Amino acid sequence: MEDWVYRALAKWPNVPAVFGWMGLDRRGRWTIRGEVITRPQIIDTINRNYAADEQGRWFFQNGPQRGYVKLEYAPLILRIDGDGKLITHTELLVLQASAAFLDEHGALTLSTEHGPGVLDDQDLNWALERLHVDGEVVDEEQLEAALNLDSGESTELRLFVGERAVSVTRVDAAELAGRLGFVCEPVA
Repeated sequence: MEDWVYRALAKWPNVPAVFGWMGLDRRGRWTIRGEVITRPQIIDTINRNYAADEQGRWFFQNGPQRGYVKLEYAPLILRIDGDGKLITHTELLVLQASAAFLDEHGALTLSTEHGPGVLDDQDLNWALERLHVDGEVVDEEQLEAALNLDSGESTELRLFVGERAVSVTRVDAAELAGRLGFVCEPVA
């Protein structure tokens, strides 16, 4: 959080939070009442002041007021930048992941040092190059076998993030929030 946020919180500590206004879509775009925010200065401010509370509800701290965010899929959207590095939609570099989850549609979600993030589907080639079975790059048959597992089952897949390989579990999209401890539709 930025210093101005802390000063505003100290000056006005009891401003009620708002729910149902802000959203984060599957592409990492911020929305207000369903409309995509396009102004770079506003996006940068939201990115720098985005966090989660102890209940797993993600929010934008706008000075003294907390605006809880409705998540279309996950709290973070992961992308590959121009240098081939994994970053969050809020521009944080991802250096480590502790687990990976493959949903029934092939979406890949990682538990990172910044929180849970789903890989942007435009960057799936990055994942395919790093998914391995027994030290070899995954083939179509192995990937299909993983997708056909029941939700909650461990796959043979390992995903390399940096120097570390993490196990991949097949988990239905509807179960990810509960499994990773975040709330998609925060309420008061």
